[in-house]
Amino acid sequence: MSGTTWSVPVKPTLSTAGPVVLAGFLVAVLLAAALGAAPARTTAGDRTARTPAGTTPAGTTTSAGTTSAGTAPAKVIVLAAGRGGLAKARVAALGGHVTRDLPLVGGFAATLPAAATPVLRADPAVRSVTPDGTVRVNAAPALLAPKPPPPPEPTSVYTKSLGADLAWQAGAKGEGVTVAVLDTGVSQHADLAGRLVTVHNDVTGADTPCMNLSGESNCDDNYGHGTFVAGVVAGDGTSGGSTDYAGVAPKAKVLGVKVAGRSGATDVSNVLAAIQWVVSFKSTYGIKVLNLSMSTDSVQGYRTDPFNYAVERAWDAGIVVVVSASNRGPAATTISKPGDDPLVVTVGATDDRGTYGVGNDEIPDFTSRGPTPADGLAKPDVVAPGAHIRSLQAAGSKIPTDAQLAPGPYMRGSGTSFSAAAVSGVAALMLGRNPTMTPNQVKYALLETARDLPASSDPMTVGAGEVDAAEATLHPPAGSANGGITRSNASGTLAGARGHVEVQTLTTPTTVINGVLTAQNIAWDPAGFLLGWTSLSWYVSTWAITPFLAVTWSADDWPGRNWGGRNWGGGDWEGSTYGSTTYSRNYGRPIDGSIWYGAWG
Repeated sequence: MSGTTWSVPVKPTLSTAGPVVLAGFLVAVLLAAALGAAPARTTAGDRTARTPAGTTPAGTTTSAGTTSAGTAPAKVIVLAAGRGGLAKARVAALGGHVTRDLPLVGGFAATLPAAATPVLRADPAVRSVTPDGTVRVNAAPALLAPKPPPPPEPTSVYTKSLGADLAWQAGAKGEGVTVAVLDTGVSQHADLAGRLVTVHNDVTGADTPCMNLSGESNCDDNYGHGTFVAGVVAGDGTSGGSTDYAGVAPKAKVLGVKVAGRSGATDVSNVLAAIQWVVSFKSTYGIKVLNLSMSTDSVQGYRTDPFNYAVERAWDAGIVVVVSASNRGPAATTISKPGDDPLVVTVGATDDRGTYGVGNDEIPDFTSRGPTPADGLAKPDVVAPGAHIRSLQAAGSKIPTDAQLAPGPYMRGSGTSFSAAAVSGVAALMLGRNPTMTPNQVKYALLETARDLPASSDPMTVGAGEVDAAEATLHPPAGSANGGITRSNASGTLAGARGHVEVQTLTTPTTVINGVLTAQNIAWDPAGFLLGWTSLSWYVSTWAITPFLAVTWSADDWPGRNWGGRNWGGGDWEGSTYGSTTYSRNYGRPIDGSIWYGAWG
């Protein structure tokens, strides 16, 4: 699926034959003791950055017994603000040396002249510098003393970074809006209770918890991505007992459209069928927003590509289509399909660093940059928080199982999959408050109210800037986007839409789905795909008549293949559980010095 890579993140790609990859997603947890808690907002409109945690008062005693004003060597723990190599170079330049890498906290231990500590602490390459104190073994009676409670779970403040909380205060919570989450399914979860839409089949009379085109027999999210995405869009924080655990539009409805099973693999044909179904039944279920946290690496031009045709058809039907940029950055021309389409809202990622304001926000390396590879269009359109986001854990699914996370209602992930989900939630807030807005008006308002980012003004990196949910919802400027855009005609090939990654059936014998085959193991019918998209035409289409087959990745190295020069699948996976222990496991060397980012979407 597009826009994310599973580290616990993942991401899709399209080409001559291949599947769609779910936008990247790295389950990650910060050590609260290392990063500190974010200070509270002082006023409702405060968007300023807060003072970083981790500074040490003057005169603090180091493990060597000297003070920060002294001259003896000091042992310190350094957390890098960006790539670890730059911070290490600063230490060396100040006469110090690194003694141990600490990938769990994104830093390293070092010694350096104590007088150089404040200089290092002020360096922009460094997030914090703290003393590395000596650990001593206590006497036996002390060993029996109660252990202190574990540090609190790090703050996840993306809803406040977006200003969604200010929209909530004005009564805008997405009520009356259905968001279709086209993904790996959405499991039943307390934070979505009563708001998961039931799907009715007019032919069979069956009612199901989702629209299932995955080839699996149920609607459960056995992979773990779709439930996480749905939580970012519309979780209400019930399991955490606080709106601090809520998603962006906590009263919106979610309709799960399942296109992938436990392997996380899906083919472009599944996605095309799913989009056609969404358009055909949009009025039946009140679908106003479609979230696509998935992509392919196809370089087929948008004017002929059938994937682009599908998202444009949804847009023209009155559905706001939000797509992840994908996680193939930081190089240029890494925007993935269908984020390359000029109509849709394509979303890149920021790292809010646990603060509400945009002043200290960073642009993570994983987020894809424009222009689009085939057509040279400016993308992404906007950016939103997408780093170490807390959202819903699908019990027993593949991602938390593989990452060895303890069971719980929440986990963490990074990727543009979740940036897109956040903006889908903002669109739900906007349409709940202003139900007559068209997709072009929603896009215009999102772009016009976006905030400038000190971290980057490059439109090929951040588009119009970081989304401001409060302004876009409560004070949307009048105007319309997308004037004069040439539409896709779907004359290109299905193989061209897939990119280079392939899937194969789980049947015996296996069949690689490529060329003109769909995930139903039948020939692609482009003429039928172009015909009327209504509920009646759906029930007589090949999509509805022929079952989809369960598939898996056909390449042995998926999803650990190299994306954009970076082996995202081989990085550190970390995860957290609500209110308890932090679990982590190292699956290889850190990715570019950072443990927070994945590559799915």
